[in-house]
Amino acid sequence: MTSRAIIITESRSELSVTALLLPQKAPENAAFLWAYLEQPRDVPGIHAMWTGPEISCPVPATHLEGQSYAMALPAENATLTPQPGDIVLSYVPPRMWGGNPNAIFDIGLFYGQGARLLFPIGWLAGSVVAQVRPEDRERFAAACGIIRRNGACDVTFTRVEI
Repeated sequence: MTSRAIIITESRSELSVTALLLPQKAPENAAFLWAYLEQPRDVPGIHAMWTGPEISCPVPATHLEGQSYAMALPAENATLTPQPGDIVLSYVPPRMWGGNPNAIFDIGLFYGQGARLLFPIGWLAGSVVAQVRPEDRERFAAACGIIRRNGACDVTFTRVEI
């Protein structure tokens, strides 16, 4: 039996980890991410200011134009306090954050203790949609620390079946 997963890479930090999707716990969110990654995607990443140990990867609105899967997502397998290795998909409806007319879909890479989903607009539950394999978490945290020190980057997401 195969499982769906995503490979997450970033060249400068040598980030290269596999995260297993959690379709049984977050079916609609996992389906969104799987559909979005029909082709490998480069997504801008930056260390988050508000949420703690997170590399935030907001999906560019241009990636979602005209896509049937780019619709409101429910909170599934929801958390306000992501744990190390959690990949969290956050959905913010249109006009909620600063009047932005586009919905926001953010892929959060959480790599350390003390994370919280507190934003300038308040608390926002995100969906734990995948988890980095336990054997990859130490390398994941080290690479995310390098990204934190280096600044903005492009994170590549590729779907795989393992």
